[in-house]
Amino acid sequence: MPVTRQDKTNFTGGEISPDLLGRGDLKAYDNGARSLTNVFIDPTGGVTRRAGLAYVDTVRGPGRLVAFEFNTEQTYLLVFTNGWIDVYDNDVVTASIAAPWTTAQLDQINWTQSADTLLICHPDVAPRKLTRTGSTSWTLTTWAYLSEGALVRQPYYRFGDTTVTLTPSGTAGQITLTASAAVFVQDHAGLRLRVGDKQVLIGAVTSATQITATCQEPLSSTSATVDWDEPAFSAVRGWPVSACFHQHRLVIGGSRDLPNRLWLSQSADLWNFDLGTGLDDEAIEFGIMSDQVNAIRAVFSGRHLQVFTSGAEWMVDGVPLTPLNIQLYRQTRVGSPIDRTVHPRNVDGATLFASRNGREIREFLFTITEQAYQANDLTLFARHLIRTPRDQDYDAGRRLLFVVMMDGSVAVLTVYRAEAVSAWTHIETDGPSRSVAVVGDAVYLMVQRGSHWTVECFQDGVHLDASLTGTATTPTQSWAGLGHLEGRSVAVVADGIVRPNATVAAGAIRLAEAATTVSAGLPYSHVVEPLPPNLLGLGLVVGAPVRLVEASFRLKDTAAVRIDLGRGPFDLPMHRFGPAPLLGTAPALVTGDRSLKALGWLRDLTKPLWRIDQDVPLPFTLLSVATELKVSE
Repeated sequence: MPVTRQDKTNFTGGEISPDLLGRGDLKAYDNGARSLTNVFIDPTGGVTRRAGLAYVDTVRGPGRLVAFEFNTEQTYLLVFTNGWIDVYDNDVVTASIAAPWTTAQLDQINWTQSADTLLICHPDVAPRKLTRTGSTSWTLTTWAYLSEGALVRQPYYRFGDTTVTLTPSGTAGQITLTASAAVFVQDHAGLRLRVGDKQVLIGAVTSATQITATCQEPLSSTSATVDWDEPAFSAVRGWPVSACFHQHRLVIGGSRDLPNRLWLSQSADLWNFDLGTGLDDEAIEFGIMSDQVNAIRAVFSGRHLQVFTSGAEWMVDGVPLTPLNIQLYRQTRVGSPIDRTVHPRNVDGATLFASRNGREIREFLFTITEQAYQANDLTLFARHLIRTPRDQDYDAGRRLLFVVMMDGSVAVLTVYRAEAVSAWTHIETDGPSRSVAVVGDAVYLMVQRGSHWTVECFQDGVHLDASLTGTATTPTQSWAGLGHLEGRSVAVVADGIVRPNATVAAGAIRLAEAATTVSAGLPYSHVVEPLPPNLLGLGLVVGAPVRLVEASFRLKDTAAVRIDLGRGPFDLPMHRFGPAPLLGTAPALVTGDRSLKALGWLRDLTKPLWRIDQDVPLPFTLLSVATELKVSE
C-alpha cells in the first residue's frame, strides 16, 4: 500500500472546467482547482479572500459604468442610466447631465477619451461629446465637424443607386434639386449634400424626388449629374458605431448603414474629414472588403490600429498612416459580439476582447517571429465561467481582468504573461452584476440589490458586500446609514470581532455591545476546492482507492479557516500557531503551516480531498498545500 506526497505549490491554473477532470496530463491540472469562488489569485500563485464591495451609492437604475481619467489626480466615475449621466468624484455625485440613450441602448454605446473630452457613439443616436469644463462642470454636445466659412468638413458617401441624377435649378443662392428617382425623406431636411463636390444646405423636402436648398458655394453647372453624395452619418443613414484616437487622427469605425467602413481625420486636425487631394496629412476613408461580413464593432489604438469586426480581426499598417501607404490586413477570424459592445482592453501590450460566440476571451497579440497577430483563447480551461460577456475592465495594479456576463455573473482573470499565469476565478454576490469600471486604482461594480441598483467599490480589508464602515470617538451601539439594506440581515465586524448578525431597521443597526469601529454588510462565502488527486501524474493506478493521511496548509495573514477533510467542516484552531488571543479581542493574523491528520478511504475519485468553504468576514490567504496520500494496491 504505497504512500505518496502531492505538493500543490500554487493555484496559477485557476478554476478548471469539469470537462478536464480526465486530463491529469496537463500542467494546468496540477496548478488548477475545481472551484475558486470569491477569491483572487495572486500572480505569485496564492489565493486570497477577495476584497469586499463597499457601498458607494444607489443609482437611478440599470446602466453602464465608464471611467474618465483626466490625469493621475483627477479621475471620475461616469454612471450612464436611462436618459442620464451622473459624474462621481471621490464617490460623490458632483454633476448630473441629461443624455439621449435609453437603458436598452446602453449595451451598445462605445466611447473613447482624449484629455478632457469623452466621445460617445451609438449607431441609432447622434454621437455626443462629453467635456469636462471644470471640477464640477460638464457639457454634453453633439459632434461638430470643422467649419471653414460656410463649408463643413464631415465625411460624405454616395448611398443607393449610383445612376440616380440630380438636376439643380441654378448654381447659386436658393435652388431646387430634382432627382431622377425617389431618394429623399423628411429627415434629409437640414442636411448638406455635395453636388459636383460643392456643398448645398437642404432647406425643405417637398417630395421624394425634390428638395429646396441653399448653395454654400457656387455649383459648376445646372446639368443633371450623378456626381453627388450626402453625409455619411445622419438620422437617415445612422450614426458611428465606434471611435478611437490613433497617430494624431480621430478614427471612426463603422456606422449603422456603412458597417464595414473606416474614416480617419486629417492628421492633428481631429474634426476635419476632408479627403482633399490625398496628401500625407489629409483624411483617409476606405471600406473593409473580404469574403465575409465585417461589421466593425470596435477600433482600438495599440501597436497598430486594430479593427474588431463581427467576423474577423484586422491590422491597419502604415508608419505614419497616410492615404498612400495605409494597408489593411486580416489577422484572425474570431469575430466580436454584434448585439452589445464589450470594450477591448489593453493588458501588457495585448488587446483582450470578447468573442462573438460568447464563450471566450481572446488575447490579440502581435508576434515578432511571424510579424502578425494571434488571437489566443484565454478561456480554454475555464470555458464554464464565460457565459456571454457584457462588460469588462482591467485592474493593472492587481493584474485582474473583471468580466461581467449577461446573466449577472462575474469572472476574474489573473493574467501575468511574463510568468505564463492565466488563471480564472469567479465572484458570487447577492444579486446580478451589470457593469464594471476601473477608475485609477479603484474597481467599481454595478449590482442589483433587491429592487434597486447600487454602485459599489472593491475595498481591501473589508470582507462584506454592499458594506459601510464607520468609526466613532466613543463606543457606540447604534450605527446608521444602511438604508440601502433596509430590512436585511447584515453581518457585522465590530472592533475586528465578528458579532452576531443584525437586521437593518430605519436605516440603522443596534449592537449588543458598543464599538468604535464597525463594518456591516452582506456576507459572502469563499470556496477553495482542489481537483481530484492526479494519480496519473504520480504514476499510480488510476481508479485505486485513496486515503488522505495528512494535509499541510501554508497560510499567510489569515484569521480564520473552515475546512472539510471528508467528514464535515470544522474551524481550524488558529491560536495553535502562536499565543491564544485574549477573550473579546480581534483574532490575530496568522502566517505559517498547519498540518492535519485525516482518516477514511476516498473511493469516488471525482471528489476532492479537502474543501475550504467559509463566510466568516475575516482575512484569508492560502499559499500552498501538501498532502500525503495512501493508495490501495
